[in-house]
Amino acid sequence: MKHHFCPFVFSFTSSLSLSVLKEGDILPPTIHKLMKGYNKYLRPFFDNGPVTVGMSLDIASIDTISEINMVRSYFGLLFQAAKTWTGAVEPLWVPDTSSSTPRSLPPDITVENRLIRIFPNGTVLYALRITTTVACNMDLTKYPMDKQTCTLQLESWGYNINDVMFYWTRGNESVSGLDTLQLAQYTVEDHYTSVSEAVYETGNYPKLVFHFELRRSILYFILETYVPSSLLVVLSWVSFWISLSSVPARICIGVTTVLTMTTLMMGARTSLPNANCFIKAIDVYLGICFSFIFGALIEYAVAHFCSLSHLDAHMLMYGHHMHDLDDEMNGIITTISNHNRAKRRKEAAAAAAAPPAPASLELVPSSPSGSEPKPEASPPKRTHWCLTALATVRKVLRALYCCRVENPHHIDNYSRVTFPLSFVMVNLLYWTYYLYF
Repeated sequence: MKHHFCPFVFSFTSSLSLSVLKEGDILPPTIHKLMKGYNKYLRPFFDNGPVTVGMSLDIASIDTISEINMVRSYFGLLFQAAKTWTGAVEPLWVPDTSSSTPRSLPPDITVENRLIRIFPNGTVLYALRITTTVACNMDLTKYPMDKQTCTLQLESWGYNINDVMFYWTRGNESVSGLDTLQLAQYTVEDHYTSVSEAVYETGNYPKLVFHFELRRSILYFILETYVPSSLLVVLSWVSFWISLSSVPARICIGVTTVLTMTTLMMGARTSLPNANCFIKAIDVYLGICFSFIFGALIEYAVAHFCSLSHLDAHMLMYGHHMHDLDDEMNGIITTISNHNRAKRRKEAAAAAAAPPAPASLELVPSSPSGSEPKPEASPPKRTHWCLTALATVRKVLRALYCCRVENPHHIDNYSRVTFPLSFVMVNLLYWTYYLYF
Protein backbone atom coordinates (compact mmCIF):
# COMPACT_ATOMS: atom_id res chain seq x y z
CA MET A 1 0.00 0.00 0.00
CA LYS A 2 1.48 3.31 -1.00
CA HIS A 3 0.78 6.42 1.04
CA HIS A 4 1.02 9.95 -0.30
CA PHE A 5 0.71 12.51 2.44
CA CYS A 6 2.70 15.13 4.25
CA PRO A 7 4.03 15.93 6.70
CA PHE A 8 2.91 13.17 9.03
CA VAL A 9 0.80 10.05 9.28
CA PHE A 10 0.46 8.18 12.50
CA SER A 11 -1.29 5.06 13.70
CA PHE A 12 -2.08 3.96 17.20
CA THR A 13 -3.57 0.88 18.81
CA SER A 14 -6.59 1.10 21.08
CA SER A 15 -8.46 -1.57 22.98
CA LEU A 16 -11.45 0.68 23.56
CA SER A 17 -14.59 0.69 21.45
CA LEU A 18 -15.80 3.83 19.68
CA SER A 19 -18.92 5.79 20.62
CA VAL A 20 -20.29 9.29 21.31
CA LEU A 21 -21.72 10.86 18.14
CA LYS A 22 -23.45 14.13 17.66
CA GLU A 23 -27.17 14.00 17.48
CA GLY A 24 -28.30 13.55 13.94
CA ASP A 25 -25.14 11.77 12.72
CA ILE A 26 -25.83 8.65 10.73
CA LEU A 27 -23.25 5.83 10.73
CA PRO A 28 -23.43 2.18 9.77
CA PRO A 29 -24.74 -0.09 12.54
CA THR A 30 -21.37 -1.77 12.98
CA ILE A 31 -19.60 1.54 13.56
CA HIS A 32 -22.39 2.70 15.84
CA LYS A 33 -22.00 -0.46 17.89
CA LEU A 34 -18.23 -0.04 18.13
CA MET A 35 -18.49 3.53 19.37
CA LYS A 36 -20.83 2.68 22.21
CA GLY A 37 -19.25 3.84 25.50
CA TYR A 38 -16.24 5.51 23.79
CA ASN A 39 -14.93 8.89 25.02
CA LYS A 40 -12.71 10.75 22.59
CA TYR A 41 -11.28 12.93 25.33
CA LEU A 42 -9.55 9.97 26.95
CA ARG A 43 -6.51 8.54 25.24
CA PRO A 44 -6.23 4.79 24.61
CA PHE A 45 -4.70 2.75 27.46
CA PHE A 46 -5.52 5.56 29.85
CA ASP A 47 -4.95 3.34 32.88
CA ASN A 48 -2.38 0.98 31.35
CA GLY A 49 0.75 2.89 30.34
CA PRO A 50 1.45 5.21 27.38
CA VAL A 51 -0.05 4.70 23.98
CA THR A 52 2.44 4.12 21.14
CA VAL A 53 2.10 6.23 18.00
CA GLY A 54 4.01 5.33 14.83
CA MET A 55 4.64 8.01 12.23
CA SER A 56 5.74 8.18 8.62
CA LEU A 57 6.17 10.98 6.11
CA ASP A 58 5.63 11.28 2.40
CA ILE A 59 7.18 14.46 1.00
CA ALA A 60 5.22 15.49 -2.05
CA SER A 61 7.20 18.58 -3.06
CA ILE A 62 9.52 21.31 -1.88
CA ASP A 63 8.36 24.55 -3.37
CA THR A 64 10.89 27.20 -2.39
CA ILE A 65 14.19 27.47 -0.58
CA SER A 66 15.12 30.93 0.60
CA GLU A 67 18.56 31.85 1.91
CA ILE A 68 17.29 35.25 3.01
CA ASN A 69 14.68 33.79 5.37
CA MET A 70 16.58 30.53 5.86
CA VAL A 71 13.41 28.41 5.52
CA ARG A 72 12.13 25.51 3.46
CA SER A 73 8.53 25.14 2.31
CA TYR A 74 6.83 21.76 1.97
CA PHE A 75 3.63 20.64 0.33
CA GLY A 76 1.97 17.28 0.93
CA LEU A 77 -0.41 15.08 -1.06
CA LEU A 78 -3.00 12.80 0.54
CA PHE A 79 -3.69 9.35 -0.87
CA GLN A 80 -7.13 7.95 -1.78
CA ALA A 81 -8.56 5.12 0.31
CA ALA A 82 -10.18 2.04 -1.19
CA LYS A 83 -12.40 -0.64 0.38
CA THR A 84 -12.06 0.95 3.81
CA TRP A 85 -14.33 3.07 5.91
CA THR A 86 -13.60 6.82 5.70
CA GLY A 87 -15.56 9.10 7.92
CA ALA A 88 -15.40 12.03 10.24
CA VAL A 89 -12.45 12.30 12.60
CA GLU A 90 -14.23 14.27 15.28
CA PRO A 91 -15.53 11.22 17.20
CA LEU A 92 -12.00 9.78 17.62
CA TRP A 93 -9.09 10.64 19.83
CA VAL A 94 -6.00 11.68 17.85
CA PRO A 95 -2.55 12.65 19.14
CA ASP A 96 -1.93 16.38 19.38
CA THR A 97 1.13 16.17 17.17
CA SER A 98 2.71 19.49 16.29
CA SER A 99 5.60 20.56 14.13
CA SER A 100 8.14 22.96 15.61
CA THR A 101 7.96 25.26 12.60
CA PRO A 102 7.07 28.93 12.15
CA ARG A 103 3.90 28.03 10.26
CA SER A 104 2.00 24.84 9.65
CA LEU A 105 -1.37 25.11 7.94
CA PRO A 106 -3.75 22.83 6.05
CA PRO A 107 -3.74 23.29 2.30
CA ASP A 108 -6.17 25.75 0.79
CA ILE A 109 -8.71 23.31 -0.65
CA THR A 110 -12.47 22.76 -0.67
CA VAL A 111 -12.54 19.99 1.92
CA GLU A 112 -10.13 18.86 4.61
CA ASN A 113 -7.63 16.25 3.44
CA ARG A 114 -7.95 13.85 6.35
CA LEU A 115 -8.30 10.11 6.33
CA ILE A 116 -9.03 7.58 9.05
CA ARG A 117 -8.90 3.78 8.85
CA ILE A 118 -9.78 1.24 11.53
CA PHE A 119 -8.18 -2.19 11.18
CA PRO A 120 -9.53 -5.42 12.69
CA ASN A 121 -6.69 -5.61 15.23
CA GLY A 122 -7.67 -2.25 16.72
CA THR A 123 -5.07 -0.14 14.90
CA VAL A 124 -6.34 3.24 13.79
CA LEU A 125 -4.68 4.95 10.81
CA TYR A 126 -5.03 8.71 10.64
CA ALA A 127 -3.63 10.69 7.67
CA LEU A 128 -3.44 14.43 7.24
CA ARG A 129 -2.08 16.67 4.51
CA ILE A 130 -0.64 20.00 5.52
CA THR A 131 1.66 22.67 4.18
CA THR A 132 4.42 23.67 6.56
CA THR A 133 7.33 26.08 6.56
CA VAL A 134 10.45 24.71 8.21
CA ALA A 135 13.16 26.99 9.58
CA CYS A 136 16.76 25.97 9.07
CA ASN A 137 19.92 27.63 10.32
CA MET A 138 22.30 27.83 7.38
CA ASP A 139 26.06 28.06 7.33
CA LEU A 140 26.82 30.18 4.26
CA THR A 141 30.58 30.42 4.65
CA LYS A 142 31.05 28.13 1.62
CA TYR A 143 28.19 29.57 -0.45
CA PRO A 144 27.58 28.56 -3.25
CA MET A 145 29.55 25.36 -2.58
CA ASP A 146 27.73 24.74 0.68
CA LYS A 147 25.88 21.75 2.03
CA GLN A 148 23.04 22.38 4.46
CA THR A 149 21.70 19.95 7.06
CA CYS A 150 18.15 20.76 8.16
CA THR A 151 15.65 19.07 10.43
CA LEU A 152 11.89 18.60 10.64
CA GLN A 153 10.73 17.95 14.21
CA LEU A 154 7.43 16.35 15.19
CA GLU A 155 6.48 16.30 18.84
CA SER A 156 3.50 16.01 21.14
CA TRP A 157 2.16 19.25 22.52
CA GLY A 158 0.04 18.19 25.49
CA TYR A 159 0.96 14.55 26.22
CA ASN A 160 4.31 13.82 27.79
CA ILE A 161 6.29 10.59 27.59
CA ASN A 162 4.16 9.06 30.35
CA ASP A 163 1.10 9.29 28.09
CA VAL A 164 2.38 8.97 24.49
CA MET A 165 5.43 7.36 22.88
CA PHE A 166 6.41 8.23 19.30
CA TYR A 167 8.40 6.03 16.93
CA TRP A 168 9.16 5.80 13.24
CA THR A 169 7.18 2.99 11.67
CA ARG A 170 9.95 1.80 9.31
CA GLY A 171 13.06 3.57 10.58
CA ASN A 172 14.83 5.60 7.91
CA GLU A 173 12.44 4.24 5.29
CA SER A 174 9.54 5.95 7.04
CA VAL A 175 10.20 9.03 4.91
CA SER A 176 9.54 8.66 1.19
CA GLY A 177 9.22 10.93 -1.80
CA LEU A 178 12.66 12.54 -1.65
CA ASP A 179 14.07 10.38 -4.41
CA THR A 180 11.68 11.83 -6.97
CA LEU A 181 12.00 15.48 -6.01
CA GLN A 182 13.32 17.90 -8.62
CA LEU A 183 14.82 21.02 -7.06
CA ALA A 184 16.18 24.04 -8.89
CA GLN A 185 19.37 24.67 -6.92
CA TYR A 186 19.66 21.70 -4.56
CA THR A 187 20.01 17.97 -4.59
CA VAL A 188 19.04 15.78 -1.64
CA GLU A 189 22.16 13.84 -0.73
CA ASP A 190 21.11 11.99 2.40
CA HIS A 191 18.35 11.73 4.97
CA TYR A 192 17.83 9.82 8.18
CA THR A 193 15.51 9.74 11.18
CA SER A 194 16.02 9.82 14.93
CA VAL A 195 13.95 9.64 18.12
CA SER A 196 14.43 12.20 20.86
CA GLU A 197 12.71 14.01 23.70
CA ALA A 198 11.70 17.64 24.00
CA VAL A 199 12.46 19.00 27.46
CA TYR A 200 10.29 21.85 28.72
CA GLU A 201 9.33 23.27 32.08
CA THR A 202 6.17 21.15 32.07
CA GLY A 203 8.00 17.89 31.46
CA ASN A 204 9.56 15.69 28.79
CA TYR A 205 7.65 15.18 25.56
CA PRO A 206 8.23 12.65 22.77
CA LYS A 207 9.86 14.01 19.63
CA LEU A 208 10.71 12.58 16.23
CA VAL A 209 13.37 14.26 14.12
CA PHE A 210 13.82 13.97 10.38
CA HIS A 211 17.30 15.04 9.15
CA PHE A 212 18.04 15.77 5.50
CA GLU A 213 21.09 17.14 3.71
CA LEU A 214 20.87 19.44 0.72
CA ARG A 215 23.82 20.25 -1.54
CA ARG A 216 23.63 23.32 -3.73
CA SER A 217 24.13 22.97 -7.47
CA ILE A 218 27.05 25.20 -8.42
CA LEU A 219 26.58 25.17 -12.21
CA TYR A 220 24.18 28.13 -12.12
CA PHE A 221 26.64 30.24 -10.14
CA ILE A 222 29.53 29.28 -12.42
CA LEU A 223 27.63 30.60 -15.43
CA GLU A 224 26.15 33.57 -13.59
CA THR A 225 29.05 34.87 -11.49
CA TYR A 226 32.33 32.98 -11.74
CA VAL A 227 32.72 33.01 -15.53
CA PRO A 228 31.80 36.73 -16.00
CA SER A 229 34.13 37.84 -13.19
CA SER A 230 37.00 35.76 -14.62
CA LEU A 231 36.43 37.21 -18.08
CA LEU A 232 36.55 40.72 -16.63
CA VAL A 233 39.95 39.92 -15.13
CA VAL A 234 41.19 38.68 -18.52
CA LEU A 235 39.77 41.82 -20.16
CA SER A 236 41.79 44.02 -17.80
CA TRP A 237 44.97 42.32 -19.06
CA VAL A 238 44.37 43.65 -22.58
CA SER A 239 45.85 46.97 -21.45
CA PHE A 240 49.27 45.30 -21.10
CA TRP A 241 49.45 45.03 -24.88
CA ILE A 242 48.56 48.69 -25.48
CA SER A 243 51.28 51.32 -25.76
CA LEU A 244 52.05 53.43 -22.71
CA SER A 245 51.44 56.56 -24.77
CA SER A 246 47.78 55.55 -25.37
CA VAL A 247 46.55 57.05 -22.12
CA PRO A 248 42.79 57.25 -22.96
CA ALA A 249 42.63 53.66 -24.15
CA ARG A 250 44.31 52.13 -21.12
CA ILE A 251 42.45 54.32 -18.62
CA CYS A 252 39.13 53.48 -20.29
CA ILE A 253 39.76 49.71 -20.04
CA GLY A 254 40.84 49.95 -16.42
CA VAL A 255 37.97 52.12 -15.20
CA THR A 256 35.34 50.18 -17.18
CA THR A 257 36.42 46.81 -15.79
CA VAL A 258 36.53 48.18 -12.23
CA LEU A 259 33.01 49.60 -12.46
CA THR A 260 31.63 46.46 -14.10
CA MET A 261 33.18 44.29 -11.40
CA THR A 262 31.66 46.51 -8.72
CA THR A 263 28.21 46.10 -10.27
CA LEU A 264 28.66 42.33 -10.44
CA MET A 265 29.61 42.21 -6.77
CA MET A 266 26.56 44.22 -5.76
CA GLY A 267 24.26 41.98 -7.81
CA ALA A 268 25.65 38.83 -6.23
CA ARG A 269 24.82 40.09 -2.73
CA THR A 270 21.19 41.01 -3.35
CA SER A 271 19.95 37.41 -3.08
CA LEU A 272 21.70 36.77 0.25
CA PRO A 273 21.01 37.88 3.80
CA ASN A 274 22.84 40.96 4.98
CA ALA A 275 24.87 39.25 7.67
CA ASN A 276 28.24 40.70 8.51
CA CYS A 277 29.31 37.48 10.17
CA PHE A 278 29.27 35.61 6.87
CA ILE A 279 32.29 35.91 4.59
CA LYS A 280 31.04 33.71 1.80
CA ALA A 281 33.13 31.86 -0.74
CA ILE A 282 31.63 33.85 -3.59
CA ASP A 283 32.60 37.09 -1.82
CA VAL A 284 36.18 35.88 -1.56
CA TYR A 285 36.33 35.07 -5.28
CA LEU A 286 34.79 38.39 -6.29
CA GLY A 287 37.25 40.16 -4.03
CA ILE A 288 40.13 38.33 -5.70
CA CYS A 289 38.92 39.30 -9.16
CA PHE A 290 38.42 42.91 -8.09
CA SER A 291 41.96 43.01 -6.70
CA PHE A 292 43.46 41.76 -9.97
CA ILE A 293 41.44 44.26 -12.02
CA PHE A 294 42.39 47.13 -9.74
CA GLY A 295 46.00 45.94 -9.80
CA ALA A 296 46.04 46.14 -13.60
CA LEU A 297 44.90 49.77 -13.38
CA ILE A 298 47.60 50.57 -10.80
CA GLU A 299 50.18 48.83 -12.99
CA TYR A 300 49.54 51.30 -15.79
CA ALA A 301 49.83 54.23 -13.38
CA VAL A 302 53.23 52.96 -12.21
CA ALA A 303 54.43 52.25 -15.76
CA HIS A 304 53.33 55.66 -17.00
CA PHE A 305 55.04 57.42 -14.09
CA CYS A 306 58.26 55.49 -14.72
CA SER A 307 58.15 56.43 -18.39
CA LEU A 308 57.87 60.12 -17.52
CA SER A 309 60.70 59.86 -14.99
CA HIS A 310 62.81 58.01 -17.54
CA LEU A 311 62.24 60.79 -20.09
CA ASP A 312 63.15 63.49 -17.57
CA ALA A 313 66.34 61.62 -16.66
CA HIS A 314 67.35 61.46 -20.30
CA MET A 315 66.75 65.16 -20.72
CA LEU A 316 68.76 65.91 -17.56
CA MET A 317 71.66 63.73 -18.71
CA TYR A 318 71.66 65.46 -22.10
CA GLY A 319 71.76 68.88 -20.40
CA HIS A 320 74.68 67.84 -18.21
CA HIS A 321 76.53 66.51 -21.24
CA MET A 322 76.08 69.77 -23.12
CA HIS A 323 77.21 71.71 -20.07
CA ASP A 324 80.34 69.56 -19.81
CA LEU A 325 81.12 70.20 -23.48
CA ASP A 326 80.79 73.95 -22.94
CA ASP A 327 83.10 73.83 -19.92
CA GLU A 328 85.64 71.82 -21.87
CA MET A 329 85.65 74.30 -24.76
CA ASN A 330 85.97 77.23 -22.36
CA GLY A 331 88.92 75.53 -20.63
CA ILE A 332 90.74 74.96 -23.93
CA ILE A 333 90.29 78.56 -24.96
CA THR A 334 91.47 79.84 -21.57
CA THR A 335 94.57 77.66 -21.67
CA ILE A 336 95.58 78.88 -25.12
CA SER A 337 95.08 82.52 -24.10
CA ASN A 338 97.21 82.13 -20.96
CA HIS A 339 99.95 80.43 -22.95
CA ASN A 340 100.14 83.30 -25.48
CA ARG A 341 100.17 85.93 -22.73
CA ALA A 342 103.06 84.22 -20.90
CA LYS A 343 105.04 83.94 -24.12
CA ARG A 344 104.73 87.69 -24.85
CA ARG A 345 105.84 88.66 -21.36
CA LYS A 346 108.89 86.41 -21.59
CA GLU A 347 110.02 87.99 -24.86
CA ALA A 348 109.61 91.50 -23.46
CA ALA A 349 111.68 90.71 -20.37
CA ALA A 350 114.48 89.18 -22.45
CA ALA A 351 114.72 92.30 -24.66
CA ALA A 352 114.92 94.77 -21.72
CA ALA A 353 117.57 92.90 -19.75
CA ALA A 354 121.26 94.06 -19.93
CA PRO A 355 123.78 91.66 -21.51
CA PRO A 356 126.58 91.91 -18.83
CA ALA A 357 124.51 91.05 -15.84
CA PRO A 358 123.13 87.64 -16.52
CA ALA A 359 124.80 86.19 -13.40
CA SER A 360 123.10 88.64 -11.02
CA LEU A 361 119.68 87.75 -12.24
CA GLU A 362 117.70 85.16 -10.42
CA LEU A 363 115.03 83.34 -12.25
CA VAL A 364 111.81 83.17 -10.34
CA PRO A 365 109.36 80.65 -11.62
CA SER A 366 106.25 82.37 -12.73
CA SER A 367 102.82 81.40 -11.62
CA PRO A 368 100.55 79.73 -14.02
CA SER A 369 98.93 83.09 -14.70
CA GLY A 370 102.28 84.87 -14.93
CA SER A 371 101.45 87.47 -12.22
CA GLU A 372 100.46 85.68 -8.99
CA PRO A 373 102.80 83.69 -6.70
CA LYS A 374 102.20 80.02 -6.09
CA PRO A 375 100.00 79.51 -2.99
CA GLU A 376 101.27 77.40 -0.15
CA ALA A 377 99.61 74.02 0.53
CA SER A 378 96.85 74.36 3.14
CA PRO A 379 96.67 71.85 6.00
CA PRO A 380 94.05 69.07 5.67
CA LYS A 381 90.64 69.89 7.17
CA ARG A 382 88.97 67.72 9.74
CA THR A 383 85.94 66.51 7.81
CA HIS A 384 85.86 62.86 8.83
CA TRP A 385 82.17 62.85 9.87
CA CYS A 386 81.15 64.62 6.69
CA LEU A 387 82.92 62.03 4.53
CA THR A 388 81.22 59.22 6.44
CA ALA A 389 77.81 60.78 5.85
CA LEU A 390 78.54 61.23 2.17
CA ALA A 391 79.63 57.61 1.88
CA THR A 392 76.37 56.48 3.49
CA VAL A 393 74.33 58.63 1.12
CA ARG A 394 76.22 57.17 -1.83
CA LYS A 395 75.39 53.62 -0.69
CA VAL A 396 71.70 54.48 -0.35
CA LEU A 397 71.62 56.12 -3.76
CA ARG A 398 73.44 53.13 -5.25
CA ALA A 399 70.81 50.76 -3.78
CA LEU A 400 67.98 52.91 -5.13
CA TYR A 401 69.68 53.02 -8.48
CA CYS A 402 69.62 49.21 -8.61
CA CYS A 403 65.81 49.31 -8.18
CA ARG A 404 65.41 51.87 -10.90
CA VAL A 405 63.60 50.71 -14.03
CA GLU A 406 65.90 51.01 -16.98
CA ASN A 407 63.08 50.65 -19.51
CA PRO A 408 59.44 51.31 -18.43
CA HIS A 409 58.18 49.11 -21.24
CA HIS A 410 59.57 46.11 -19.37
CA ILE A 411 56.87 46.60 -16.71
CA ASP A 412 54.19 45.63 -19.22
CA ASN A 413 56.30 42.69 -20.38
CA TYR A 414 56.59 41.37 -16.84
CA SER A 415 52.89 41.97 -16.15
CA ARG A 416 51.86 39.89 -19.17
CA VAL A 417 53.36 36.88 -17.42
CA THR A 418 52.99 37.56 -13.70
CA PHE A 419 49.30 38.53 -13.70
CA PRO A 420 47.99 35.39 -15.51
CA LEU A 421 50.25 33.04 -13.53
CA SER A 422 49.22 34.61 -10.24
CA PHE A 423 45.54 34.40 -11.14
CA VAL A 424 45.83 30.72 -12.05
CA MET A 425 47.65 29.92 -8.81
CA VAL A 426 45.06 31.77 -6.71
CA ASN A 427 42.24 29.91 -8.50
CA LEU A 428 43.87 26.56 -7.77
CA LEU A 429 44.17 27.40 -4.08
CA TYR A 430 40.61 28.76 -3.95
CA TRP A 431 38.86 25.79 -5.55
CA THR A 432 40.97 23.26 -3.68
CA TYR A 433 40.17 24.80 -0.32
CA TYR A 434 36.42 25.30 -0.79
CA LEU A 435 35.76 21.98 -2.54
CA TYR A 436 37.86 19.61 -0.42
CA PHE A 437 38.26 21.30 2.97
